[in-house]
Amino acid sequence: MLSTKKGIRGLSVFILLLIAVSLLSDCINRETKLKATSEDRPFLSILAPLHFPQPPSKEIVAEIEEKTDVRLDLRWVPEGVYTDKMMTGLTTNSLAKVSFVKFSDYHLVKNAIRLDVFWEIGPYLAEFPNLSQLNPEILDQAAVDGKIYGLYTERPSSRQGLILRKDWLDRLGLEEPQTLEELYEVLRQFTYDDPDGNGKQDTLGIVDRNDLVYGIFKTLSSYFGTPNNWKIEEDRVIPEFMTDEYMNTMKYVKRLYDEKLINLDFPLTSKEVQRDRFIRGEAGVLIGSMTDVQRLSIEARAMNPDADFALVNRIKGPYGYKVWSIPNFNGLYLFSKKMIPTEQDLRVALGFFDRTMDKDVANLMMYGLEGRHYKTENGKVILPEETSQLRVNEVNPLYSLMIADISNPNLMDVEQKEHLTQIAEQLSKDNEAFLVDDPTVRLSSPTYDEKSAELSTIISDATYHYILGRIDAEGFQQEIERWKQSGGQAVIQEFEEALSHP
Repeated sequence: MLSTKKGIRGLSVFILLLIAVSLLSDCINRETKLKATSEDRPFLSILAPLHFPQPPSKEIVAEIEEKTDVRLDLRWVPEGVYTDKMMTGLTTNSLAKVSFVKFSDYHLVKNAIRLDVFWEIGPYLAEFPNLSQLNPEILDQAAVDGKIYGLYTERPSSRQGLILRKDWLDRLGLEEPQTLEELYEVLRQFTYDDPDGNGKQDTLGIVDRNDLVYGIFKTLSSYFGTPNNWKIEEDRVIPEFMTDEYMNTMKYVKRLYDEKLINLDFPLTSKEVQRDRFIRGEAGVLIGSMTDVQRLSIEARAMNPDADFALVNRIKGPYGYKVWSIPNFNGLYLFSKKMIPTEQDLRVALGFFDRTMDKDVANLMMYGLEGRHYKTENGKVILPEETSQLRVNEVNPLYSLMIADISNPNLMDVEQKEHLTQIAEQLSKDNEAFLVDDPTVRLSSPTYDEKSAELSTIISDATYHYILGRIDAEGFQQEIERWKQSGGQAVIQEFEEALSHP
């Protein structure tokens, strides 16, 4: 009897082991199948700029991979160091399969494009339902020698303006500035008249960073009437820094520096530090993209619930209202011939971007997950204030991956946006009334494409040195002569030749 029980017990254990092994085998087989399914997907590496404190939600990225049937290796690089990272990849021939190039850096890669480093994608666009509908005018703006190499990220012509601490204005009894001199007075009082009411002199009028384009300088210079990079006058091509308006801008910023209305270390300050100092209430004005105001407000109010913000896009200068613009592409995604060796591989990469413009993927990338990040009413999107921070953390970084998003008809309309975002977008549209375009966008200069980095450094260093008081106006003119001798004069001549022989 005892042996019988032992036999039954042994048989039961054996059966349980068989069941366990069978279940484990099924589980392993399922995981293997899932892994195989995932690995069967094409692999796509993308180098992209990160404009937010952290990358997007892994959950949303996984959903995009599922919908597009692609395995993604998203290589996010903070925007402040993106140019250096991108150029290092270019010079060492170690870029991702697809790499983003900012509009302001595009001239740095044009010679590489001409050396066949990247695919010419123009002949393939007609094969894709969404890519074939891209705006031909913007494609033409971004073309090199009449050929299309990149998929453009779309943006308004100018989002530049002032983001100000409204609570500081109110405490000091100040109105929003409308002229350059009124702006100076606001900055002076924000520095010296205790705008935060803590009884200490621990504030700055404005905080800047080590960028003469996307920092404060270029926007201020457009208010002064400086041309946008170049000026064409009676068939002569004149660089912006050879104009009186550029010199007047340098004098204005030098005045801010001399009177300590600006952070004295601005030539060494990163975008992240600039942003952080503004959020913490160390400075009362930030000049840049007005559409940043919503996330700046959220983070500032987390530290100080009384922080309140205003936006100003119209500052009157000697020639009325002016603001610099870029063409309607913020940058381009280029496709590496080394990393994408065949036409079929290129079609896979293009197919991914085409798929991201479809309704389901485009709205996921723009708004996130319905119920978590946004709501819908009558087929339109509602973006609640209470989920704004969640969108900043989990969704908004994906904007960098979206091509032609402004004109994509598959994106749902927004019925209600956050208040500050809505104002920023309205003022960006208002900027369209007084844009200053770069007249050389469609002109070609091989010397500029080859030497632009070296030439730009000469002028940017000279600009900083003037503002910091290390050189005077005569010293700045000497640097202009050095720029001419280093290839600048050849650039002017080539632009003028291109102008006379379009």
